[in-house]
Amino acid sequence: MPTIEVHSGAKRFASERGKLLIGGRWVDSASGDTFPTFDPSTGEVITQVAAGLKEDVDRAVAAARTAFESGPWPRMTADDRGKLLWGLADLLERNAEEFAHIEALDNGKSAGMASFMDVPTAVQAFRYYAGLATKIQGNTMNLSVPYAPGARFLAYTLKQPIGVVGAIVPWNFPLMLTAWKLGPALAAGNTVVLKPAEQTSLSALRLGVLI
Repeated sequence: MPTIEVHSGAKRFASERGKLLIGGRWVDSASGDTFPTFDPSTGEVITQVAAGLKEDVDRAVAAARTAFESGPWPRMTADDRGKLLWGLADLLERNAEEFAHIEALDNGKSAGMASFMDVPTAVQAFRYYAGLATKIQGNTMNLSVPYAPGARFLAYTLKQPIGVVGAIVPWNFPLMLTAWKLGPALAAGNTVVLKPAEQTSLSALRLGVLI
C-alpha cells in the first residue's frame, strides 16, 4: 500500500509535547513524570505526555477558579465571547490538515476520515456555540396570588455562569468531543479544566495552543 506523508506541522508538534497547559502557560507536571503515547498503526512511541496527577489537577482547578473569579471571561459580553469562539473555529479550520494528521497519528483513524468528519464537526461545534452565547436567556413571569387580589407581581430568572467546569473526553473522537465539551461551557461564561484521554491527548493539546 502507498504511504501517506504525515503533515510536517503534525510531526513537529507531536515531537515537542510533554507539558500541561495550566493558567495559560505550558508547565511540567508537579512530579516531572511523563508517559508515552503510541501510534496505534505501528505501535511506535510518538512522544511523551506529561502525567497529570492529583497536585496537577488541584493546580489546574485553582487556576481556572482564579480566572473565573477575577478574569475577564465571565464578565465579558456574550457577544464578545461568541466572537472569540468563532475566531477559534476559524483558527481550527485554517489548521485543519494538521489536526487531521494529528488525529491519525494519535488515534489510528485515517487522516481522510478525520478531515471529512472530526475536524469539520469540531469547527461546526465551536461556531454553533459561538452563536448560542447570545441566546442564553432567562424568563419573566406575571404572577398572581390569592392573598393579594388584583395585585400584579413580576418574577424573573437570570442565567449566570456557574464556575469551573470539569470535562473528561474519551479516546474515540478526541478533537470533536473536546469541542462539544468546551463550546457550551465557554459560551456560557464558565472556565474549564479539560482532561483528554491519555491514549489520544495530542489534538486537545494542539487546540490549547490555538486557544
